[in-house]
Amino acid sequence: MSAHSLASRELANAIRALSMDAVQQANSGHPGAPMGMADIAEVLWRGFLKHNPANPHWPNRDRFVLSNGHGSMLLYSLLHLTGYDLSLDDLKNFRQLHSPTAGHPEHEECVGVETTTGPLGQGIANAVGMALAEKMLASHFNRDGFPVVDHFTYCFLGDGCMMEGISHEVSSLAGTLGLGKLIAFYDDNGISIDGEVEGWFTDDTVERFRAYGWHVIPNVNGHDALEVQAAVENARKNTTQPTLICCKTIIGFGSPNKQGKEESHGAALGNDEIALTRQALNWPHGPFEVPDHIYAAWNARDAGAQAEGEWNELVSAYAQSHPDLAGELKRRLSGELPADFSDKADAFIRECQQKMEKVATRKASQNALDAYGPLVPELIGGSADLGGSNNTFWKGCKSVTGTDASGNYVHYGVREFGMTAIMNGMQLHGGVRPYGGTFLMFMEYARNAVRMAALMKQPTMLVYTHDSIGLGEDGPTHQPVEQLANLRLTPNVSTWRPCDTVESAVAWKAAIERQDGPTALVFSRQGLPCMQRDDATLANVARGGYVLHQTGTGTPEAIIIATGSEVELAMQAAAALGEQGRNVRVVSLPSVDTFLAQDAAYQEAVLPAAVRNRVAVEAGIADYWYRFVGLDGRIVGMHTFGASAPAGDLFKHFNITAEAVQQAVAELIG
Repeated sequence: MSAHSLASRELANAIRALSMDAVQQANSGHPGAPMGMADIAEVLWRGFLKHNPANPHWPNRDRFVLSNGHGSMLLYSLLHLTGYDLSLDDLKNFRQLHSPTAGHPEHEECVGVETTTGPLGQGIANAVGMALAEKMLASHFNRDGFPVVDHFTYCFLGDGCMMEGISHEVSSLAGTLGLGKLIAFYDDNGISIDGEVEGWFTDDTVERFRAYGWHVIPNVNGHDALEVQAAVENARKNTTQPTLICCKTIIGFGSPNKQGKEESHGAALGNDEIALTRQALNWPHGPFEVPDHIYAAWNARDAGAQAEGEWNELVSAYAQSHPDLAGELKRRLSGELPADFSDKADAFIRECQQKMEKVATRKASQNALDAYGPLVPELIGGSADLGGSNNTFWKGCKSVTGTDASGNYVHYGVREFGMTAIMNGMQLHGGVRPYGGTFLMFMEYARNAVRMAALMKQPTMLVYTHDSIGLGEDGPTHQPVEQLANLRLTPNVSTWRPCDTVESAVAWKAAIERQDGPTALVFSRQGLPCMQRDDATLANVARGGYVLHQTGTGTPEAIIIATGSEVELAMQAAAALGEQGRNVRVVSLPSVDTFLAQDAAYQEAVLPAAVRNRVAVEAGIADYWYRFVGLDGRIVGMHTFGASAPAGDLFKHFNITAEAVQQAVAELIG
């Protein structure tokens, strides 16, 4: 081993020691991966990674994603050693309540963590999104002599990530889009929780990624610093293809009795084995003890400050030569919307009310994009091969390709899970606001990426069309029943199911303005009439729930609550009851979470507690609505899966009709 490699090994051993000590103190965790990947991490973080520990949010930093997030102590050790605001005490509190060093890395909970990882495969998907955002922004903003958007995205992933189906989806698309500044390191240690993976994972990974269009560097000794360094240098030269560096490593490297075995994967090594490991690594220091010369060699603050300072100078010169572009880039990176967006959006909403068009809300969604898209150039659209059905491609869209990233629309192909996780990465990168569409039913494929967006409070926009049995002949495989309840029950997800053009425009405005979580926009296939509203009623639509109509005055005898396409049924039922002299209120509730965020007085004004006669109607799973109608109320909805037939026949078959709503109200009020 060369002198350089010996120095690198000692520095890498600091990662190994901190990782095994933290896992031992917590008596839970995964020491094997950090110990196996330490040498690769040392080369990357000390020799190549452009970052500033004093400013973790510097826009032009390289991004680092630990896709195999169970190896979180690798990342925490790196952040601590290089000078981030992550103390030794934080490492000692690994996996403890309120500690920033959680069992898996959590975005914003721990400084320097770019994305929450743990569900295997989603980290590489997020990295693809980050690399895609970098390429698109560079295409939009860079000019000769001014590479103001210019960074790499690095990702570590293991055997588990490779096995997960999402890795196939996103790696395939990354190759097609030519994401040349994405460099992934495959930690090929041959071990997973159940043991040696050759019993269940025999893919030819090298040829698999070559088939995707990646640049693949095989057979790298992940414990030889010079080999790893040469591989990274090789990868950085190829700017037209993403690169996979296949590193052969030994899990739990340094542990005399547990290295190379599943015993080191997901459990503490034990005090006796740690003592032997210290001897084997020639690390004579106590638990959580790192010598000053090791800290000095790792510290990246000076280099980070210099790199950011040079970039700031470049941006200042850029602003002199290209002031409009510089101002727009600054606005986008700050996450601020154009100053006139809200007023112009409100004007469009009023226009929708005046036009009173009858269209499917998926078409109303496209109309909203036609209006809002020119106002918000950071919108990046897409669909999982359903653009014509989801109506996500608006008049100003231009497709992104492998050779031209200057567009604003990504064709994700049939990759719902990959699309959603890639959008998470794009949003985390900053400077763009992604939205992507599929059928509501196929939210199920993407479910965990939706959950991760919610967990990280990332304001991605999830467009879901064909929202009920109303899609008709495609049948129960394509007809969502339980999905709306699923979305509404997920913390931090704001769900809108509009009933017409007005509510659709309001929903899009709310989604674009939202900053603290994803928004699910749920639209119909079938045409829906625009509801009549006065100015006061129109103003209340944005509150998520409001009194749309009442057949009498004062306190109503009964309340009908409806969303989406079923608002029309509620209005028809109310009209019939009104003709009988009944005082019935119709409440449109397009966004339950938004309504529940209103003050108690407003909620009481819309749904007075004294009115116990309540009927809810929605062509989704009925049980969700008991929270609003109580056990004594009535729900007109679905109790089974759907069926294949024309939409009108299905609504009659499942008794989701105006007559059924009218009868339910009549039963309550006698």
